[in-house]
Amino acid sequence: MINLIARLSRSVPLLIALVLLAIVIYFVVSWRSSPTRAKEVLIKVFLILCSALSIFFVLASFYALADGNQPVFELAASFAGVGVLGLAITLLCRWRFRKNHPHYRHEVTATAKAVGDAPVRRSGAFWWIYDLVGKFRPKD
Repeated sequence: MINLIARLSRSVPLLIALVLLAIVIYFVVSWRSSPTRAKEVLIKVFLILCSALSIFFVLASFYALADGNQPVFELAASFAGVGVLGLAITLLCRWRFRKNHPHYRHEVTATAKAVGDAPVRRSGAFWWIYDLVGKFRPKD
């Protein structure tokens, strides 16, 4: 058990990488759209990432346990603990986000209809290039 706690210090680079990834994703998405959208994207990314980390390292720890390799088992179990802890924190954040933003509770489907008469805005580099090329197209 002492070795497991000592090997938890080896998972610190994984924690640092996850924190840096979260900071980068949040600032890029909030810069491109909004902080609320950034939180939604961050929750989705970390739900998938922490689930994959948890599954992979739980399987690796079972394999090391079956192989009788105690040091690898303890290392894989500590990484699996980081993944499970991250998954629990992500699920808690998702619950809190959905509680504070009930309009994000349901995904938009193909049969959804727009409410109101909001005009469609064409902003971005794609539409700027599209309009620029359209000026030089031959007119019929």
